[in-house]
Amino acid sequence: MADKKVVVAGATGLVGNAALRHFGRAGGCEVVALSRRRPRELYGARHVSIDLTDPAQCTHVATSLKDATHLVYAALYEGPNLIDGWRDPEQIRTNDAMLRNLMAALEPVAPALRHVALLQGTKAYGVHVRPLTVPAREGRSEMYEQPNFYWAQENFLRELQNGKAWHWSILRPVLIVGEAMGGAMDLIPPLGVYATMMREQGRPLDYPGGAARVSQAVDVDLLARAIAWSGETAAACNEAFNVTNGDVFTWENVWPAIADALEMKPGQPVPLSMAQEYPKWISPWNEQRRRHDLVSPELEAFVGLSFQYADYSMRYGQTQPGPPSIVSTVKINQAGFSEMMDTEAMFRKWFTHARASRLLP
Repeated sequence: MADKKVVVAGATGLVGNAALRHFGRAGGCEVVALSRRRPRELYGARHVSIDLTDPAQCTHVATSLKDATHLVYAALYEGPNLIDGWRDPEQIRTNDAMLRNLMAALEPVAPALRHVALLQGTKAYGVHVRPLTVPAREGRSEMYEQPNFYWAQENFLRELQNGKAWHWSILRPVLIVGEAMGGAMDLIPPLGVYATMMREQGRPLDYPGGAARVSQAVDVDLLARAIAWSGETAAACNEAFNVTNGDVFTWENVWPAIADALEMKPGQPVPLSMAQEYPKWISPWNEQRRRHDLVSPELEAFVGLSFQYADYSMRYGQTQPGPPSIVSTVKINQAGFSEMMDTEAMFRKWFTHARASRLLP
């Protein structure tokens, strides 16, 4: 019998699915996947269907959480207007309640609980409302006064853990790149659909974003390894860590690599809002699905809110270079996690994988 039982909340999301993949491949543990929909691939985990906004459902599935030792909390509620929703009181209340509901069900049946990993991000440093102090460092953020569900969840977890044997770790990834369907912040589907539309029109892969900004990204598999690390090292006990690939990029500089992975030629800057344009792509996308026998679903189910996120990340409509968005990873490196990845190679990896797995033509 495995001495480790990992519960992954938000198992259909970008980070949750990567956590399933990591723990499933690592072996030596039982894994329970929590989500409303069944993940496309479970990697050996047992799926439990649950709506975390419903406390009664959480109580009902508590027996499935019995003897859990680790919780990876990657569940997330986003409003239909993604960017505006980041400061919406209802979004804050909903995300706060989801974590509270799950912990109320899990703690009584998991006396051997050792670790809770909680996901935040650069909104902890106010990247969505003002330029970052470069580099942004962990610690008590200057943006704590800014409404954000991160603080509601973090404060709850700090208070709940006080005096108990288990500990928590907070991971603050930058822009995450990986593969999921129907997510709110996953760039592979929207950029892949955009490229498909350009290719169908016989066009090169024009760059649809705005003026440059130096940024960072993190491969979702690297992030999953950091999450697993945080659950097994004393240095991560009740600490927050930024997580990145270890380098920086601008979209313009990685664009040729993305075009190459999609077997296209890079084009010219041609600003385009994917969130505004995508309704015109619904019928052509369905034709592409039929023609290439794709496993990906209809457009909105495939991309979710990520057209909005692509516009935001690529700074559509911005005509002046943006302030750099850079965080420090000194703390996590000194604590013992020092994995790195080339960001251009990361984009190649995921677009190549999406085509090989027939998510994109």
